Amino acid sequence: MDVGQTITQMYAEACQKYSNSPVFTALGCTMTFAELDQQSSQFAAYLQENTSLQPGDRVALQLPNLLQYPVAAFGIFKAGLVLVNTNPLYTGRELLHQLHDSGAKAIVVLENFAHVVSQILEQTDLKYVFVARIGDMHPTLKRVLLNFGIKYLKRAVPGFDIPRKISFRKAVEEGANCTLTPVTVNPQELAVLQYTGGTTGIAKGAMLSHANLVANMQQACEHLPDVYIEQKETIAAPLPLYHIYAFTMHLMCATYTGNHSVLIPNPRDTGSIVKIFKDFKITCFIGLNTLYNSLLQDVSFCGLDFSGLRNCSAGGMALTSDTAKRWRKLTGCTILEGYGLTEASPVVSSNQNGHVVEGSIGKPVPNTEVKLAEDDGSAVPAGESGELWVRGPQVMIGYWKRPDETAKVLTEDGWLKTGDIAQIDEEGFVRIVDRKKDMILVSGFKVFPNEVEEVVSMHPGILECAVIGAPDDESGEVVKLFVVSSDPTLKEQEVRSFCRERLTGYKIPKHVVFLKELPKSNVGKILRRELR
Repeated sequence: MDVGQTITQMYAEACQKYSNSPVFTALGCTMTFAELDQQSSQFAAYLQENTSLQPGDRVALQLPNLLQYPVAAFGIFKAGLVLVNTNPLYTGRELLHQLHDSGAKAIVVLENFAHVVSQILEQTDLKYVFVARIGDMHPTLKRVLLNFGIKYLKRAVPGFDIPRKISFRKAVEEGANCTLTPVTVNPQELAVLQYTGGTTGIAKGAMLSHANLVANMQQACEHLPDVYIEQKETIAAPLPLYHIYAFTMHLMCATYTGNHSVLIPNPRDTGSIVKIFKDFKITCFIGLNTLYNSLLQDVSFCGLDFSGLRNCSAGGMALTSDTAKRWRKLTGCTILEGYGLTEASPVVSSNQNGHVVEGSIGKPVPNTEVKLAEDDGSAVPAGESGELWVRGPQVMIGYWKRPDETAKVLTEDGWLKTGDIAQIDEEGFVRIVDRKKDMILVSGFKVFPNEVEEVVSMHPGILECAVIGAPDDESGEVVKLFVVSSDPTLKEQEVRSFCRERLTGYKIPKHVVFLKELPKSNVGKILRRELR
């Protein structure tokens, strides 16, 4: 495995090898490898000649899945800068924390979200604000129509005042008259600051080096050779590229193998997902349980032709057996559930075609060690559950400017403590039991929310569910269940009776709360902490 490469070197090789092939499509506009190479080089050259940014400086990227994202991302890498992935839906408080913590000196933001930047600008160290418009990468007529429609018809661009803002499109254009100076970067140097709640506390920046990300790209491609067949895949990309899962799957793996990703700006817009299945022969779909579940409830999606679909992957949260079975029945395609975390760039393990063990997260990707350990690092007895520890070339450098937090999760000999409770069977398949911090203690008995959620999701009247622990005077904690139901007549007692037939007494929810929707992260992951 070659971990002596930087992202820029990997990308340069891919662009030369697959020059005229499509690499990304968004909103009906397709870009080839050669076009992406040229435009990202122009942006990098502009940054070098028209700003005071120096190699190692941080640049925040606050864009949804548009062509502007890969152009800006690869431009940032070519200029020797560090990419800070930033959620466009952040509030001013959240954005300010990330900009302060990362020390970002520049930001590229879509104009739809620029009003948030304008509200906090004076409190930041930002020297440059590049404002992108949704139609920037399109030909003139379509660009004008898209930008006009978004701003004046949909009124999706709140007013903002950013003195000395720079048009992203003009920066790319003006970069054609600049000279790009190649920057020598050590593969062990920082490439991406990826913010995460991590295994402990407040959002922290996981430091991912070029070597981390390139290694994980190679690991995933080697582990899933029939998912990334060279120049054969058209991959649906509904998950946001600023999330490390989609970043690695699309910007790294798909690019590395010369494949084509069709970007979907809003993953909750099932209509746009339906459209790309009609417009393209989608061969691969990458999502997570809540997205698969929502698509299975969409009549238009269920009526599509899935004859070209060969591979589906899931990560980010547990895949329920009910969702997996219904998806396989509809599409004929088995979802390959995997596991990863931001601190591991992110892929640790995955099921493989022909080697799927339902309910497991598969086997570790190449060059990755896993073990189950107690808090003190001692081995867990065979057949028992323990915290999953991971070691490999994809494990992060540490948390940005947080040595104390780093020491809590990284051992001196390179093991990453994931905070997840797992089991490993005799064949090496790993099964995640639950998050260590989400475990519920009912009268001293351990209850893992994933197990209860798995059972509840089998009820035909329940669309989604989530479980947390609630304080209780008698038992310390009890199980509290939140459900979204498709049946308005469904009652709490019916749900508890359903559980009683399938779960032992202390695992049955004592409280059942009906909600219209569950709180979710930007990628659709259910947020138990908000339910608490």
